[in-house]
Amino acid sequence: MDLPVEEWKSYILEKWALLPKSVQVTISKAETLSDIFLHSSSLLQPEDEMFLKRLSRGYLVGKDPNAPLFYREEGNKKFQEKDYTGATVLYSKGVSHSRPNTEDTSLCYANRSAALFHLGQYETCLEDIVRAQMHGYPERLQPKMMLRKAECLVLLGRLQEASQTISDLESSFAAKPTLAASQFQILQRTLCRLKMKIQKKENLTETVSAALTKAFEDMDLREENKQISSASASVSLCTDPFKGRYLIATKDILPGELLVKEDAFVSVLNPAEVLPLHLGLESKWDTRVTNGDLYCHRCLKRSLAPVPCDGCSYAKYCSQECMQQAWDLYHNIECSLGALLLTLGVFCHVALRSTLLARFEDAGEVTRKLCGDISNKDTRLPESKNLVQTLSYDLGGESEKNGKTVETPIPGCDINGKYENNYYAVCNLLPHTENHSAEYKFLCALSISALCRQLEAASPQALMTGLTSSKLKAAMAPVLCPESSIWGVAMLRHMLQLQCNAQAITAIQQTGSKENIITDSRQVRLATGIFPVVSLLNHSCSPNTSMSFVSTVATVRASQHIGKGQEILHCYGPHESRMGVAERQQKLRSQYFFDCTCPACQHGKHRTTAEPRWEAFCCCSCRALIQGDEVLSCGNASCTESVSRDHLVSRLQDLQQQVGIARKLLRNGKLERAIQQLLGCQHDAESFLSAEHSVVGEIEDDLAQAYAALGDWQKSAAHLQKSLRVVEVRHGPSSVEMGHELFKLAQIFFNGFAVPEALNTIRKAEKVLLVHYGPGNDEIQELQKMKSCLLDLPPIPGGPSL
Repeated sequence: MDLPVEEWKSYILEKWALLPKSVQVTISKAETLSDIFLHSSSLLQPEDEMFLKRLSRGYLVGKDPNAPLFYREEGNKKFQEKDYTGATVLYSKGVSHSRPNTEDTSLCYANRSAALFHLGQYETCLEDIVRAQMHGYPERLQPKMMLRKAECLVLLGRLQEASQTISDLESSFAAKPTLAASQFQILQRTLCRLKMKIQKKENLTETVSAALTKAFEDMDLREENKQISSASASVSLCTDPFKGRYLIATKDILPGELLVKEDAFVSVLNPAEVLPLHLGLESKWDTRVTNGDLYCHRCLKRSLAPVPCDGCSYAKYCSQECMQQAWDLYHNIECSLGALLLTLGVFCHVALRSTLLARFEDAGEVTRKLCGDISNKDTRLPESKNLVQTLSYDLGGESEKNGKTVETPIPGCDINGKYENNYYAVCNLLPHTENHSAEYKFLCALSISALCRQLEAASPQALMTGLTSSKLKAAMAPVLCPESSIWGVAMLRHMLQLQCNAQAITAIQQTGSKENIITDSRQVRLATGIFPVVSLLNHSCSPNTSMSFVSTVATVRASQHIGKGQEILHCYGPHESRMGVAERQQKLRSQYFFDCTCPACQHGKHRTTAEPRWEAFCCCSCRALIQGDEVLSCGNASCTESVSRDHLVSRLQDLQQQVGIARKLLRNGKLERAIQQLLGCQHDAESFLSAEHSVVGEIEDDLAQAYAALGDWQKSAAHLQKSLRVVEVRHGPSSVEMGHELFKLAQIFFNGFAVPEALNTIRKAEKVLLVHYGPGNDEIQELQKMKSCLLDLPPIPGGPSL
């Protein structure tokens, strides 16, 4: 996914192993990225490129004229099954493979409009109707689609437009009475029904419901930081010989305060589910739903009705505007390289897109950045000849000049000392060249070299396409033509940066069936991006911030009180509630090249208990916690029980398998059998797991889901409250995980009509989720709707309570 496919990695590593020792040493000891790139690229042979091309052919990203009919027929099957979402995705796949202005395209758009209508997405349905007509929708089928248009307009309250559409349709029938008598009668009845709807609506004084609060509302920074773009005035940028750059609080910061709101400099959609043909798909046309089918490939906005690229079947966008912007910025070059980029991985793709975006910054600056010190080791790039002599990249602060102490700029800042979200800041992110293994650098360099060869084959003029001015083209020309290797060195730098500086862009997705009354969700990775300001945050296994995303925008909020002068800290992944100390240290050392000394790690190293409570076993006799290494003994002095760790681990694995069987029953709607299976798992878990063990919490959560599906709100709430206790022990009472569980409990109380309990739980859930997400979050919006509904209810004496 991030790195090239396994076949290419294995091929390159085998090539490395066969290189003469002297060549390996030369590459290993190369002091600059330029030397690494040039030495490696000279070893790329035609047979290597042919092997890579064979791998790339497995990805079908071009237009296939036979695919639209297949996807339309598959979509029709889903439509008949009333799976309108599934039908929409399949029609979209058909659109992606269709050539513009063809009947295939128009039919896929028209069918998709029908599915969108049933999903209640009337505005989007209208947009697809317009698209179908633009691409030559057959005249013989127009009446049915125009009726759908009229109905959408009625439902949207656009009555004048609806009346005009009906009038046009009647005129068309009168002019060309081509329909059979039975069809005409059906059409007349439908028109009469629509006219009656319009009359009724015109007679009512309707209040158009206010639009939902936009996600970006209340996400603006209260006061923009003059030193750091996209950051609040509550933080300041510092540098240290050991820490590098970092952010501190300039005042006391309250939980929930927005500290950073930054749009990604570059982002690439995660294509994790895209599989090559040789992996044994049933058909060469994939019917599975992937993130690439649901999210815009530029802005990452969720869309059930994407607009595809005219040149390939892979790239899809939420609108024509997004598609055009992507084309102008980078896709005009990437379009023909889609299969190669999927083969080479996301990191390679991000590296390419970063350099393509650099073309649109100041021409002189970009030329100098690419031609200048970008090939050096980890030295910062000079801003101008008048700047004081710069120190090595991870230094800053003060230096001696002519016997006087002068302040040197912090790496990445401009001549005025401002740090901005731009290509210069991206260039100043550390590639950690000296820390990466020689094999890894060789893999990256050869992958970039192969990509450069393809770019050169597409002609240097391709890279000039879309530049904003003739002046910019002229300034870039000497870079792109005679010195194309500079682009390779730049991309190699970015690819090496990404291991430590890439940010996973995530979203909360609902899991399970849409019929589930209680929402269950999971965090999924949508894309990989570079956020220069977010990259300034140092790691802690117990951070004081929380990060979330809306589209390509990252928001960092304080998750707890942060005192003035205290460092702003973010978790890079290994969190104390998810990994033990040893595992966290190994992860951070191998990926980020440092040993963590945060308080959570320091405390964890000196902890006397073997496991935290959410991983602990208990004594089968007295239920006290048991401790030990190979053999665990009861902590109760009056109990002599002991058991081997291997035995307990085996029992835990068996239990998890049984829970998996119960979940499958739950997914298939076999609720009674699922409950019996889960109750058996619950009984087994109580005999050897601590009451706060994570598996115990998962079982209780599953039982809550099952009883909610049966409408037994009292039992559902009881089990979810037990799950909540496990979540609180593991993640804390103010954690985002706790917020999601409280949201589910609020849904249970709401559906069970337990008004006081529901209002109390809604208040708690809002308080937690607002800290982590702000008011634009979907769950917060839903909580506010529930609260409004409950507060509008008349008091019912002796009403039901859970």
